Amino acid sequence: MNAFPLFAAIPPVILFGGALVLGLIGLILLFLFIQYFSLWIQCRMTKAGISFIDLVMMRLRKVDTATIVRGKIMAVVAGLTREDPDITTKALEAHYLAKGNVPRVIQALIAAQRATIPLDWQTAAAIDLAGRDILNAVQTSVYPKVIDCPDSRSSPEGTLSAVCGDGIELRARARVTVRTNLAQLVGGATEETVIARVGQGIVQAIGKQSSYKIVLESPELISQEVLQLGLEKQTAFEIVSVDIADIDVGDNIGARLQADKAEADTRVAQARAEQKRAAMVAREQEMAARVQENRAKVVLAEAEIPRAIAESLNTGRLGLLDHYELSNVQADTRMRSSIAGEGSPNRSA
Repeated sequence: MNAFPLFAAIPPVILFGGALVLGLIGLILLFLFIQYFSLWIQCRMTKAGISFIDLVMMRLRKVDTATIVRGKIMAVVAGLTREDPDITTKALEAHYLAKGNVPRVIQALIAAQRATIPLDWQTAAAIDLAGRDILNAVQTSVYPKVIDCPDSRSSPEGTLSAVCGDGIELRARARVTVRTNLAQLVGGATEETVIARVGQGIVQAIGKQSSYKIVLESPELISQEVLQLGLEKQTAFEIVSVDIADIDVGDNIGARLQADKAEADTRVAQARAEQKRAAMVAREQEMAARVQENRAKVVLAEAEIPRAIAESLNTGRLGLLDHYELSNVQADTRMRSSIAGEGSPNRSA
C-alpha cells in the first residue's frame, strides 16, 4: 500500500523536475548564506540594522555589500547614527551608487565628531560628491596647513615683487597658515585663489608704505594689513596667520622710471625741435622762392622801360635831348654805383 497516494498520481518526470528545481533553489540559498553569513553575523553583533534580505537585495542592486556593511558598522560603533538619523543603510547605498566614497565620508564624520567639529551626513556626502577630499578637509580643520606664497610651482623666483612709495623694490616671501572652512567647502574657492589673494594683499600692503625702511623695520605691518582685508571670503579656507618668511631689497624702480621718463622727454623735445627746424627750413625755401618771384617781376618791369621810351619818342612826348639827358643820368648812376662797389643796378637786379 502506497503511503503517499497524492504523489503516486504525479508522473515521475514531474517529480524529478520539481526535486531538481528545489535542489537548485536550495543550493542558491546555501551559496548566498555562505557568502553573506560573515557580514550578517557582523551586522547582528554590532546591531547595524542590516538583515540578510538587505544583503541579498544589495547584491541585486549591484552595491558592494562589504563597503556598505563596514561603513554602517563604523557609524554605529562610533555613535554617529544616534546623533544623525540621516545615516541609514539606504543613504549609504545611494551615496555608493552616486560614485561616492562611503568609507571616506564615515571616517571624516568620526574625525569631526572626535574634534567636536559640526558636520552632518548630508554636508559630508555633498562635499564628497563635489570632488573634494572630505577626510583631508576635516584633518586640515583640526591641524592647519601651511602653504607658501607665492607658490614655487608657478613662480620660479619664489618671491613677490612690490614697490614702496619711495620707488624701492622689495621681494617678499610669505607662509600662510590656513584651515578648512567646512561651511564653504562646497562652491568655495581653492588653495590657488587663497595664494593669489594673499599675494595681492602683500603687494598692496608694501605699496602703501612711504619708505622701504619702514617695511624692513616692521614686517608685521604687512601681516596685519593682509589679515584685515578678509581675503578668505568665498573660499574653502580660513586664514589663521600670514607670516613674512623672507624680504629682500631689489632694484630702485623709481629712479629707473624717472630716468626712462627723462629719456622719453628728451626724445620728445628733440622731435619737437626737429619739427620746428623743418618748418623754418620750409619757410626759408618759401621766402627764397618769393625773392626769385619778385626779382622776376622787377626784370619784367625793367623790360618795359625801353619800350615806353621808344613809344614816347614816336609819339613826340619825349624829345631827343630829353633822351640824351636820361641816358647821361643813367650813365652817371652806373658810375657812382661802380665807384661805391655795388655793381651796376641792372646786374644787382
